[in-house]
Amino acid sequence: MPSVTGLLEQRELAARRHVDELREEADRVQAELAVAEREWEEWTIARSRVGEVLAPVDESEDHTVTEPTMTTAGQTGETPAPRAAKPKSQVPVWREGLAWSVLSVDYQRILQALTDRHRLHQGPLTCQEMTVLFGLDAVPAKVEALRSKAKRLVARGWLTEPQSGRFTVAAGVGGPDAGS
Repeated sequence: MPSVTGLLEQRELAARRHVDELREEADRVQAELAVAEREWEEWTIARSRVGEVLAPVDESEDHTVTEPTMTTAGQTGETPAPRAAKPKSQVPVWREGLAWSVLSVDYQRILQALTDRHRLHQGPLTCQEMTVLFGLDAVPAKVEALRSKAKRLVARGWLTEPQSGRFTVAAGVGGPDAGS
């Protein structure tokens, strides 16, 4: 007749083998998951890039709408009226008096964060820091989407990039209602 200790050792050995098998399976699934997540992020970035490339860009567009107005003498004059931005809208070149309302909400959010930092004398932000600040997952797809928007704002004069990858609001760019 086998001893109790011997039976316990057999059961312990079987349990340990089962744990080892499950760990191997978990490691395999984790590795497979990491590959799948990386592939998913790459496809997300690719779709975003293709969307940017295929979006119509008209650098010569004025981005303001002129509306006829009546002067006190009854003559018609034209006054530029700010236009509300639509999703996927163009980013106009910044000029004195241009309101943030010409930008889409995503761009306004970036400007607001950087304006707040500037007001508090906290210095420039990286796109990774902005991603976290906006409550987004700091995955490459989200960070790159923000980087693309920030670079576009730099190219149009709304932001500056004093150090590579660090962004701050450009001198003269006012708050959300500047120009209104």
